[in-house]
Amino acid sequence: MPHSVAASGESGQPVVFVVDDDDGMRAALRRRLTLAGLAVEAFPSGIEFLARADLARHGCILLDISMPGMNGLEVQTTLKRRGVALPIIFLTGHADIPSAVTAMREGAVDFIEKPFDNEHLLARVRHAIDHDRHSRQREEERRAVLARIGTLTPREREVLELVVTGKTSKEIARVLGASHRTIEIHRGHVMEKMAAATLADLVRMQLLLQEPAPPA
Repeated sequence: MPHSVAASGESGQPVVFVVDDDDGMRAALRRRLTLAGLAVEAFPSGIEFLARADLARHGCILLDISMPGMNGLEVQTTLKRRGVALPIIFLTGHADIPSAVTAMREGAVDFIEKPFDNEHLLARVRHAIDHDRHSRQREEERRAVLARIGTLTPREREVLELVVTGKTSKEIARVLGASHRTIEIHRGHVMEKMAAATLADLVRMQLLLQEPAPPA
């Protein structure tokens, strides 16, 4: 079973998942992170982590790259296959650096060499948690925008697509073969349904939808 501290069961609180087969390292990481006010769940192996951790939680993963049974890269591959987007910070020895570079190419956000400076570790962990929070917020915004687009009529969607390219209502009317007045009405409906106060709001929503989506 994982060793949990700092009320890590609270669903709204970020958690740092520590996965390291070295008992002393695991205990030291748990102690340092807990003293910094972070919730921690520690696991002695990748297999136990994958079997027991609530991977829907907000936070990050501190993952040892060299472990028996299932190494950190294999854990990372499994997480990607499951669509888990939690930021991963790899803990490495000097000999593991080439593997850590490979891990970052596969989506890890950072790697830290052992022995590490505690303040540097905390800074990287907090940065990873902020990264996760931002990613989740962007995904919530993306879903909200898609839901609003779902309320538009086919004609309103056509108007939206042309509005965000910078076309005026008169230009849109010519493209769609409609009257200027009709396009103005559609445009008003689009602004209302999309909860957009300005054209810039619509453009920002369009850009948000064009960003690469995180794993499902």
